Amino acid sequence: MIDFRPALFVIGLLLMTLAVAMMAPFAVDILEGHPDWKVFASAGTLTIFVGGVLVFTNRAPIRRISIRQAFVLTTASWLVLTMFAALPFAFSDLRFTYTDAFFEAMSGITTTGSTVMSGLDTAPKGIILWRALLQWLGGIGIIVMAIAVLPILSVGGMQMFRVEAFETQEKALPRAGEIAAWIAVIYTGLTLIWWFGLWLLGMTGFDAAVHAMTTIATGGYSSHDASIGFYNSPSIEVFITLGMIVGALPFFLYLRFVAEGSMALFRDTQVRWFLVAAVTASLVVALWLRSTGIASSDNALVKGFFNTVSIMTGTGYTSADYQKWGAFPVVLLFFLMFIGGCAGSTACGIKIFRFQVLAATVRTQMLRLLQPHGVFVPHYNRRPIGDDVIQSVMNFFFLFITIFGFLAFGLAATGLDFVTAVSGAATAICNVGPAMGPLIGPDGTFASLPDTAKWLLSAGMILGRLELFTVLVLFLPSFWRG
Repeated sequence: MIDFRPALFVIGLLLMTLAVAMMAPFAVDILEGHPDWKVFASAGTLTIFVGGVLVFTNRAPIRRISIRQAFVLTTASWLVLTMFAALPFAFSDLRFTYTDAFFEAMSGITTTGSTVMSGLDTAPKGIILWRALLQWLGGIGIIVMAIAVLPILSVGGMQMFRVEAFETQEKALPRAGEIAAWIAVIYTGLTLIWWFGLWLLGMTGFDAAVHAMTTIATGGYSSHDASIGFYNSPSIEVFITLGMIVGALPFFLYLRFVAEGSMALFRDTQVRWFLVAAVTASLVVALWLRSTGIASSDNALVKGFFNTVSIMTGTGYTSADYQKWGAFPVVLLFFLMFIGGCAGSTACGIKIFRFQVLAATVRTQMLRLLQPHGVFVPHYNRRPIGDDVIQSVMNFFFLFITIFGFLAFGLAATGLDFVTAVSGAATAICNVGPAMGPLIGPDGTFASLPDTAKWLLSAGMILGRLELFTVLVLFLPSFWRG
C-alpha cells in the first residue's frame, strides 16, 4: 500500500506557495481599483487553507520517497495546483466556465501558452499578471523536476542527467532542496535581467515584468492580443529571441557555471545541436521571407529568427501571422514544434538529446550492417550510451507519436477540421501554444472549441509537460498493487 502522506505534505506546501503568489495580482488589482482583488483574496484564502490542512495533517519526518510515491507526487501536484490556479479565472469578471478556467490554468502552469482569452489589451491587470506568474512558476517547476525527479524515475532517457548526489534516496531530498534553491536564484536573476532590458527598450514596467517572466519560462503569454507584434519593435524581438534561447538551454549547466565556474555549457553537444538547429531553421525561414518578397532583408532576419525560435522552444510568442508566409515555412514550423529545446530547460517538445541518442543509435546500427563482427557503441557527449537509455528513448518516441495520433483522432471526433485537430494535438503535447488554421492559429484563440476538445487538449498538455510515462504509469493496475 502506498503511503500518500509525503505526497500530500508536499502538495500542501505547493498550494501554500500558490496562495502567496496570488497576493501579487491581488495587490495589483487593489492599486488599479479593480474589484477582482476580492477574487484573488478569496481564492488565496481557500488555497492556503487547503494547503495548510494538508501540511498539518500529514506532518511526519520524510526521510525518503519511494519511486511510486514520486510518480504520484509529480502528477498529483500538477493537477491539484491547476485546479486551484483556475479559481481566479473562474470567479473573475471574465466569467469563464470552469472548463475554460482549467484550460487556461493548465496552459499556464505547463508553459504551453494556448489561451481562451481575447481582449487582453483591456483585461484586468491582475488576471494578466496571474497568467504570467503561472507560467513563471511552471517554468521553474519543470526545471527542478527535470533535474531532481525525472532522472531518478528513468523517464524517457532522462537517467543520463542523473546528479550523483541523487544516487541514494537518503541524499535525494536535502540535495533536491538545495539545488532547487540555487535554480530559483538563477531563474529569478535571469528574469530580472530581461525585465530591466525590456523596460529599457520601451515597454512599460508592468508589460516588461509580464514578458520577462513568460520569456524565461518559454511560456508565451502576452499582455496584448497581438503578442509581441503589438510593439512593432525589432530590438524587442531580438532581445526576447535571446531570452527564449536562454530559457531553452539546460539550467543544470548554468548551475555548474555559477557554482564551479564550469564551461560545460559551451562544450555540451546538446547545446550545440540545439543552437545549430535553431539558427539553421531561422535562416531558412528568413531566406524564404526575403526571396518571396514578404519582408525586406533586415525585417526578414528578425521575423524569421523570432518566430522560428518561438515555435521551436515552445514559447508561442508571435510577431506576425506566419500562416500568411506560404506553405513551406508553415510546414517547417509545424515539425519544429516536435523538436523542442534541451533537457533541464523550460522548453518543451521531444528534446534535442533524444534526437541525438536516436541519431547515434542509427549510425551504430548502420556500421554493424557494414561490419557484422565489429563492436560499435553509440556515444552521447563522448560517453557511451547504455542500453537502458536507448530503450527508454525508443519507447518515448513510440509513445509520443502514438499519443499524438490518438489525441488528433479524439479532437477530430469532436467535429474539428483536419488542420485544427492535427495542429491542436501537436501544440498541446509539445506545449507550444498557437497552432495552425483559422481557429487556433497565431491570430486566434481556443475559446470556440468544444469543451470536450479543451479537456483533451488539457490532458495532452500535462502528458507532454511531464514526459508521458510519469502520468501513464499511474494507469497500470500493477502500479497500485506493488
